[in-house]
Amino acid sequence: MTTSTMSTISTTPVPVIPPYATMLGFTRYVSRTGPAKATFVGGLRRQRERRSGFNPHGQLVKALKADIAFRTGGSYLTGVTDLVKDRWKPLYEAISAGARTYLTSLGDPDQVSLAQTRDAIATVGPLAVKINPHFGLRYEDGRREAVRLHFDEEPPSAEAATAMLHLMARHMDQILPNAEPTLVDLRRGVTHRIDPAARPADIESWLAGEAAAFTAMWAATATPAA
Repeated sequence: MTTSTMSTISTTPVPVIPPYATMLGFTRYVSRTGPAKATFVGGLRRQRERRSGFNPHGQLVKALKADIAFRTGGSYLTGVTDLVKDRWKPLYEAISAGARTYLTSLGDPDQVSLAQTRDAIATVGPLAVKINPHFGLRYEDGRREAVRLHFDEEPPSAEAATAMLHLMARHMDQILPNAEPTLVDLRRGVTHRIDPAARPADIESWLAGEAAAFTAMWAATATPAA
């Protein structure tokens, strides 16, 4: 067997990582400007290639959902900080107070319960975006909400909130039929809803342009073959 033949056989093609983002990743991207956009997309691509990532908020989400489901008035949220590792305690202390404020804002615990939501895959321009609310709510008066939680130190930007609420509304038939999308700034216990003055067609056009730029940056930040 010749050297050239052996070289041909042993060559492994570099896998193509298609452009993809979660709703959180894409809405964080649209909040950025200038060179920070490309830097952010490059970081997302490297995470995807390495299959890395960790969600430190899982226990808090479970506690909030338990308090809603079992109508326990915040007892799970109060106790969850003691259950996490020491490195996460400051984070949980910072968020749990706002989470209890949000829980109180839901009103009479007997009038609200959890509702099952489903994830959806949105096509935004050339980009696939995973739409994944944290949970759904069902009120006794028939109202429904699909809830996405915001955990960051800074409040959600106007761009991020607009994009997230629009994307959830766009796919609500799959997520939780007849529900209203809400974005909850959990540190502050504040709920964001769709601006009734917003023009969906304008938002759609804006997001398509952002998705096209995201896709181009994704390709430009590909890891070179070894």
